[in-house]
Amino acid sequence: MKLPLTVIGGYLGAGKTTLINRLLAEDHGLRLMIMVNDFGALNVDASLIAAASEDLIALTNGCVCCTMGADLFLAIGDVLDRSDWPDHLVVEASGIADPAAIAQVALAEPDLAYGGIVTVVDAVAFDRLADDPQIGVQLRAQVDVADVVVVSKTAAGAWPARLTGTALDLATVALVAPLICGIAVGQVPDRRASHADYVRWQAAADTVFEKEDLLAHLAARPDGLFRVKGYVAAPRCQVWEVHCVGRQLTVSVGRGPVGLVGIGLQGCVTLPEVDAWWNSGDL
Repeated sequence: MKLPLTVIGGYLGAGKTTLINRLLAEDHGLRLMIMVNDFGALNVDASLIAAASEDLIALTNGCVCCTMGADLFLAIGDVLDRSDWPDHLVVEASGIADPAAIAQVALAEPDLAYGGIVTVVDAVAFDRLADDPQIGVQLRAQVDVADVVVVSKTAAGAWPARLTGTALDLATVALVAPLICGIAVGQVPDRRASHADYVRWQAAADTVFEKEDLLAHLAARPDGLFRVKGYVAAPRCQVWEVHCVGRQLTVSVGRGPVGLVGIGLQGCVTLPEVDAWWNSGDL
């Protein structure tokens, strides 16, 4: 018996976390293990949490959520080394990852079976980003490799004109578990997405910010730095949770260790530019 592996893909800020939050909350009767990039954006209902540690959340419905770490193969190896396997393994790809490349892990591991790719599309931003000369090819390829496409953020009546083929509106889907775990298990398709080159940035983020000051500082970030997330020190030993995607910007009370990561397009922004911007906010 092989363990089915399903990959959830989609560009930065598309709504992958929203999909996973719904999956965790559903009474689907499956014992799932869900691997995510980090726990910071997951809003798990406290009543569902049976136990939690720095890199693992055990839920009362039998699901387990864990962080992938730097090496996906090692993380999956840890799962397969367990004596009690879950019913299904779900991996959330990072926003700039090729979900088809991650699904290739099912070829390298004889105990895994390909369980499909689910790609999430932002109804508001997809058309604009899909036509972008640098990242458009990657966005369209993430959709092309998908077995199931789910459209998020349709509340305002938006629907991507650039999206072709069959897609589902997340707002009208009653249960997401059948979408994610119901794809026929089979051979991994030989398909890969192409992508632009990216600049990856990180900072300690231990300078203390008042919320309004932090919002203003983040709003002034370099244009080429279109994704920033993590935790920033706040007054009275508190922490701000930060999420920036394109024009969207949120700062709320958080609970993680301080530290920020960012992603930008190579040729549009440099690491020295990003460092100079962030350090200009030191008080």
